[in-house]
Amino acid sequence: MAAKFARTQYSPALFDLAQDIVGGLPLRLLERWWESEQTEADALRLLTACRVTGFNVVSDSAGLTRLTAERGLLEILAIIDQPKAIVYDHGLAIGGESVGIWAADNTQMFYPAAVPAERLLAALLSVQDQVARRCAIKIGLAAHFGDFYSASGGLYGDASDAIERLAEDHVTGGEIVVSQAVVGRLPPAHDFTLIAVGEADGLGPLWRVVDGPRLSLGTFSGKRYPIPYSDVFHADLTRLAGRLGDRELAREMTARYTRHEIVVLIERHAQDADSRAVALFDNLSLSARMKDAGLRHLGAAHGSEVKVSGPIGIYTFDEPARALQFARTFRRELADDGIGCRIGIDQGPVLVFDLAGGGKDIAGMPVNVASKMAQDCGAWGKLYLSERVHACVGGGDFRERCFFVSGLELRAFED
Repeated sequence: MAAKFARTQYSPALFDLAQDIVGGLPLRLLERWWESEQTEADALRLLTACRVTGFNVVSDSAGLTRLTAERGLLEILAIIDQPKAIVYDHGLAIGGESVGIWAADNTQMFYPAAVPAERLLAALLSVQDQVARRCAIKIGLAAHFGDFYSASGGLYGDASDAIERLAEDHVTGGEIVVSQAVVGRLPPAHDFTLIAVGEADGLGPLWRVVDGPRLSLGTFSGKRYPIPYSDVFHADLTRLAGRLGDRELAREMTARYTRHEIVVLIERHAQDADSRAVALFDNLSLSARMKDAGLRHLGAAHGSEVKVSGPIGIYTFDEPARALQFARTFRRELADDGIGCRIGIDQGPVLVFDLAGGGKDIAGMPVNVASKMAQDCGAWGKLYLSERVHACVGGGDFRERCFFVSGLELRAFED
């Protein structure tokens, strides 16, 4: 791969896309990077304009994999809707702002440095109380204080990546885990009970918040978190949340809103650099490369891009054979540029929705299965088919694999 990125390495069609279709990819910022000498000084100069300092708080649901074996897609969306609303209400109450579109089961809030750390922890404890009392699923919460980079509605930087990994992979349902940078901002005589729980790369020592004062929220604001759904769909989802177990209503909504798709999830390998600031721009440039490759190959494969977010690209197809052909072409093109990837392919009912600010997102078990095969269990350079997809494409020199993830057995076929 070339030492520097250039605008000429990308298709002209990429720059014809409106920013709302580009989605969370900060393409205009990247163009300024490609026009520079791409030194650390250039990276720091561009990032200075979008640096923010404060608390980055991320949540992730616990036990969702098991729950998907018991509930349908629409019921799952109804179940994860409630914790997100609780997180958002408490966040707004203390001066926080949402980050991105909360399409999946996780959330992200940013709180400026002016928010007292003790008020933040009180809010997080109150969130967990409310979730335990009102919701059918638990969430884990992770928080870090530091410098981040805000662009195109997202937060970037090593610390932001680290706190997201912590919430997703290491914080269990009902827990609140915060970094030393958060604890260091508490007053000396605070009333919180904290337990040391080790360290995390990029975050330093970690603490579990066990007990302490709660935030008295009073009445809920009624404002909706940054939902990706239409008003009509969200109203139906709220109705279903109040009638969980109503199989007839769940079937009716499933027939109305979902469709059967083959889902291809591609994760590319992150690129390292001597400078973290340069690495950030290099990895964003590679995300643009993924978006560009999709533009060039999806038409022939009769597929559609759902989104490219960080190192992940998600695409949908009507036919398994075309999905497999696209995945192999994509893998080969990235490999030619010295970029490793791993790919998961599954099929089934999904909900693909248009985001209010442009772009799309997706929900459904096939996305989860594809992610677990590739991201959780897969080897770099490999492609994985679920049993359902393998039965459709047949033949081929696939190696059968058996994975155990989130307490479940997952059978896959490796190429």
